[in-house]
This record gives sequence, structure tokens and C-alpha cells, in this order.
Amino acid sequence: MTRGHDPDRPGRPRSAGLFAMATVVLLATGCAGSLGGVPVPGATATLPLPGPDAPGDDARSPQADDAPPTGPLAGLTVVVDPGHNGGNADASEEINRQVPAGPGSKACDTVGAETADGYPEHAFTWDLARRVQDRLETEGARVVLTRTDDSGVGPCVDERAEIGNDAEADAAISLHADGAPAGHRGFHVIAPGEVPGYTEEIVEPSMRLAEAVRDHFAEHAGQPPAGYAGDDGIDVRTDLGGLNKSTVPKVFLEVGNMGDPDDAERLTDEAWRDRAADGVTAGLVEFLRRD
Repeated sequence: MTRGHDPDRPGRPRSAGLFAMATVVLLATGCAGSLGGVPVPGATATLPLPGPDAPGDDARSPQADDAPPTGPLAGLTVVVDPGHNGGNADASEEINRQVPAGPGSKACDTVGAETADGYPEHAFTWDLARRVQDRLETEGARVVLTRTDDSGVGPCVDERAEIGNDAEADAAISLHADGAPAGHRGFHVIAPGEVPGYTEEIVEPSMRLAEAVRDHFAEHAGQPPAGYAGDDGIDVRTDLGGLNKSTVPKVFLEVGNMGDPDDAERLTDEAWRDRAADGVTAGLVEFLRRD
């Protein structure tokens, strides 16, 4: 991410960055098993759960109304926020309206980045979010997505944060891909800095979440930390509405730079997206089971 790149991205053009917010909330138990190939110490057999069917309170695993799920993450809620949306490009008036973003305001949403070949960030984040969702639900977690398809508009950045808050998420993750110039490679995790009146309660747990996601994502995805943003793969920000408006531990993950051909080759590869989902899931699991 360059200093000019903003994950909340008001007014960013299609070729710029895309807002991929994915919020994941989990509650871990002491059983054992694996998460999409990621070992989890001590687990019993699990029931795979189908995905959510609507945003917010309605975007949840249908099993919540049936028999309780089983598995090491049973009883936990995960909010995953795939940034941007496929209909944003045709709704400029709606996504450019100002919404609360902490002390100030920002545009509701943005279009997001894309590769040189036209693969859009909103499609990438939607795909990655569903892979993470599948892994978490297989382990018994209740997963909430901030959007349920890749053809709608928004939600706005404050609404995405509110979905995690309303779900009382134990962790939230917003998934993105950067739109920096070619030659800038790697991933970075964005953690909230202290904003008086907003983030004081989530700064410390969010940093623990950021460190866990960073370590496991680097291991599973084989992606280096970005050399152009943050320090050792973590960037602390106080200007992002998606973090400032959150009351639950939350981070953004910029998985790579769509503007760089080497990173773009990875992001467009399905096998690599599986490894990326393994890394995201493993980081969330470590955070939730440790905390």
C-alpha cells in the first residue's frame, strides 16, 4: 500500500485500491481438528455448515436455528468482510456520499483496485471470503458476511463495522488487495491505532489479532511482508472508518498488490487463494483460542 492508498478509499478510481472488508468473529473451544488443511490442536469430528444468506443479523449460518453445531469453534461467531462490491462502479452517487468514519467522515465505499488484466478487487475479496467462511464453518463457527453476493452496492464503511458490532464478534477481518504501483510487492495487516472516544478498547486485542494473521498468512500463502507499507507486515492506522467505528477486535488484510504483475499472478490463481484462506483462518484460530 502506498501512502496515497486508503482501504476506506473515498473517491478512488476503478484502477485504484478496492475496499475489501471482511469481518470474522469466532469463539474457540478446546476440541481439535483441522481448518482447510490447517491443523488445530485437539478436535473432534465436525459438521460443515452452509454459508449465510443475508447481510447483518440475517447473514448467518442456517444451523443457528437448528441443532447446535459441533467442532472446536462451536459457539463462536465470525464476521468476514469482503471489501467493495460489484455494483459500486454503477452507483457513484450512492458510494460517494459521506458517512461517519470516527472523528470525521468518508465516502460510503469505493470501486476498488484491479489487475492489469481487469480482475477486480471486489471479485477477489468475495472469493477469498467464501473460502475462509467454508473453513470456519467446517469447524463449527457461526460466520457472518457483510455482503452476500458480488453484484450489489456497498454496504458503507460504517455499516460494515456495525455488522461486526451487532454480531458481538470476537474478531473481525476485512479482506482487501492493494492498488499500489508495479514494483511494490507483499502483504500487510492494518491494525487500529488509538483514536480517543473510539478505539481505546480494541487497540490491544486488535494488535494481537494482526500479529497472528501476519504470521500465519506469511507461512501458508508464502507471501512476503510489504516493503512499502507498515513495519514488518503491520501498519497502524487511525484514519480508517472501518476500524474506528468497530467495537470488536478488527484488522484489515491487504493480501498483495494488484498493481504488481508478480502479486497479480498469485491473486488470480485459485490454488494460491486456497493457501491464502488457510493462512487467514489459521491466524484467526490462533487469536481466538489464545484470547
